[in-house]
Amino acid sequence: MKRPVFFILISIGLYSCASTELVRLSVLEPAPVTVPGNVKRIGLLDRSEIMPQNKAMDVVDKVFSLEGKDLDSEGALASIRGLQDELLKNGRFTEIRMIKDTGVSSLVPGIFPLPLSWDQVEKICRANNVDILFALELFDTDSKVSYAANPVTVNTPLGKVPGIEHVATMHTTLKAGWRIYDPAEQIILDEFPIVENMVFTGRGINPVKAAGALIERKEALKQVGNKSGRDYAFRILPFWLRVSRDYYVRGTDNFRLARRKAQTGNWDGAALLWEKETTNGKEKVAGRACYNMAIINEINGDLNNAKLWAQKAYERYNNKPALRYVNILENRAIKRSLAEQQESITRN
Repeated sequence: MKRPVFFILISIGLYSCASTELVRLSVLEPAPVTVPGNVKRIGLLDRSEIMPQNKAMDVVDKVFSLEGKDLDSEGALASIRGLQDELLKNGRFTEIRMIKDTGVSSLVPGIFPLPLSWDQVEKICRANNVDILFALELFDTDSKVSYAANPVTVNTPLGKVPGIEHVATMHTTLKAGWRIYDPAEQIILDEFPIVENMVFTGRGINPVKAAGALIERKEALKQVGNKSGRDYAFRILPFWLRVSRDYYVRGTDNFRLARRKAQTGNWDGAALLWEKETTNGKEKVAGRACYNMAIINEINGDLNNAKLWAQKAYERYNNKPALRYVNILENRAIKRSLAEQQESITRN
C-alpha cells in the first residue's frame, strides 16, 4: 500500500559542523492510532448531518446536486467513501460497513459535537454486527463571497473596446472531524479535527454570471472530502519516516577516506575504516569512530549493535553526542517493536 511520505530533520547535536556530514535514512514508525488486533469488522457512521431545526440556512452553501443532496452532505459522503476505499485496500479488516439511519446527528453546525454515549455506540455496533465505529462527527463548510469589477479590453469585430469583467471570489473553510469508538473497552481510540481552506474564483460579464461560475466548487469540495477520508485511514497504519543523522568525517586519514566511500554509497567500505579507528590511541578519535559505527549499524537496521557502539563512545571515550544518540536509539527500538506488531496484525 502506498503510504504518505514524511520528511523530518533530527539533529544529534554534534559540536563542529565542519567535522560532520549528514546521512539520511528511513525508519518505520508505529501508527498514530492503535486499533486492537482482534478488531475485524468496521462500521462507518456519518454523524455530521445537522438536526433540521438547528441547521443554518446559509444562502451561499445552499447548492444542490442533481440528486437533491446539499453540498455538505455530498462532501461528507465523499469523505466516508475515501476512508472506506483505503481501509479496503489495507486488507486488515474482514468487513467495512457503511451504517445509515441511526438517528444520530449533530446539534450545532461547525462545532465538534460531544461523543456518543456508550449505550448508543453499543446499540449501533450490535445492530450492525461491527466491532468498532469510525464516526465522521463533523463536516461543515463556511463560505464568504467577495466581488470585484476589473477593467479589461474586449476584442470585437470593430476592434478592441474597453469593458468590465466581474470577478467573484469565494473563500471556503471546511471543518471535519473523526472519532473512533471502541465499545468493548469503552474507549475513544482517536479524536481528530481537520481544517481545510479553499479559494474559488468565477468570472463573467456580470455579477450573476461570475457567481454562477463558482458552481464548480462542488466537485472540488467532494474531492477534498474524499482525500481527507483517505488521509485519515493512514492514522491507523505504520509509516516510514525520513530522518537525518550526523557522522564524523575528520580525525585521521581513514576518516577522510571513509567519507569519500560513504559519499559514493559504499557504507560497508567506510565502516571497515571506522572500525580500525575504534582502537586508536587518541580517545577523541576512538570515540568518533565508535560513534560512526553506531551510525552504520542503524543504517543496516541493527539497533542493538548501534546502541552498544553509541554506549561505548560515551562511556569509554566521553563522546557527549553519543549519549543523546543512545536515547534516540532506545526510543526507536520501542517504536520499531510497536510498528512491527501493527504490521503483523495487518498481515494476519
